Amino acid sequence: MGLIPLHSKNGRAKKHHMKSNLTLIGMPGAGKSTIGIILAKVLSFGFIDTDILIQINQQKSLQQIINESDHLNLRKIEEEEILKINIENHIIATGGSAVYSEKAMNHLKAISIIIFLQVGYEEITKRIHNFKTRGIASSKQQTFNDLYNERQVLYNRYAEITIDCNTLDQEEIAMEIAKKISPNELS
Repeated sequence: MGLIPLHSKNGRAKKHHMKSNLTLIGMPGAGKSTIGIILAKVLSFGFIDTDILIQINQQKSLQQIINESDHLNLRKIEEEEILKINIENHIIATGGSAVYSEKAMNHLKAISIIIFLQVGYEEITKRIHNFKTRGIASSKQQTFNDLYNERQVLYNRYAEITIDCNTLDQEEIAMEIAKKISPNELS
């Protein structure tokens, strides 16, 4: 499997800058893990979920980490785990809060194309019913709406490709991403 040239926002390939991974960012409930697995099968890539990586290495759920310390500690652990990632030809599904770490995002940008799975607030609230127990890294006084709005800015800052996921199912989203990554670039 070849490497994927990075595309600039205007769609032209940048010279001499090859990346072999795709990183999915977006809100909890956007479908990063499920779409990542489908996409990994379609592209014959490996799959890694940074939330699961954290849980394996910490031997705790994300919610346990938050309960035992706070959301900032979870973000610090997330950053450390992301900075250790050194792989090729993988789909990387990140936790929704990965974008709070500039260091982590710069690392992911260096090894992958960043794809933002954009889902509207109303749709996300239909999908997430366990905001308080899902292990979402937010401050106690922050509403889900505040968190959503705060993160949209960060997702847009780091996104190299944005996929509107409001009207597509997970299979269609994976195929849309695969289409945007031109087949002749995946030799």
